[in-house]
Amino acid sequence: MSPEPSQNGDEKPQKPLHELLTHTLVDIYVGEENSHYPLHEKLLCYHSPYFASIFYNKSNSSSRTKEFGLPEVDDTAFGLFVGWLYSRALRYPEQESDIGPLLDLYFLASKLQITALETDIVDTVRAFYHNNETYPGLRRVQYVYANTDEDNVMREMMVGSVARFLTLSDSIPEHWAKALKKNGQLSVDIIRSIQEWHLEARNVPDARDASVDRGRNTFKGPVGFSAVEGGSEMEDVKEESEMEDGHVNGNGAA
Repeated sequence: MSPEPSQNGDEKPQKPLHELLTHTLVDIYVGEENSHYPLHEKLLCYHSPYFASIFYNKSNSSSRTKEFGLPEVDDTAFGLFVGWLYSRALRYPEQESDIGPLLDLYFLASKLQITALETDIVDTVRAFYHNNETYPGLRRVQYVYANTDEDNVMREMMVGSVARFLTLSDSIPEHWAKALKKNGQLSVDIIRSIQEWHLEARNVPDARDASVDRGRNTFKGPVGFSAVEGGSEMEDVKEESEMEDGHVNGNGAA
């Protein structure tokens, strides 16, 4: 009997793994190399409404052949998905470079309509940056924006982190200043994120009040907004940014 996939993305009591490991297997072929993954049909379709609509749809030829190809999917990401499928666990990233594969897995989870996996990945990425007292770099944020839509949870987590990073910094790193000038949506989203903090008015400087110092101190050097761009960043936080050689640069340079 076919399991009923969740309509709201796995938010349902989970069946034990042994109940989902039936005899019927399906063959999934992934990537340009057609990497072969024989998977338990019931387990796969239980977690993925996407696959359930393929293998439990009698009008679909794949329901008869028990084969399906995903040539556009990254092989590494699918391998991570298979690991999660049978263990319901993700490996915690040891370094920032491990975030990239997790993001690819996140985009795949969205395609396969597996909300539980999406949530696990967001929680894992969030915990990594928080535990390491770092923030997502510009390239990570741009990659997420290029592969997600508005109101996406990963996008909101990333932009919320950036909003905090920029708000607490003494300056705007040059590469961030350039990106914000080019990407109006990112700039708007940062303001939205700050608004969600629901700050009390008394905690926000009022530029209309002449008695309030809003930071234009001539004794500290240049004044005005232009002095904020390209200056030194806070010393006690870091923005994680991958360099072209693959090493992590903690000073926020692109």
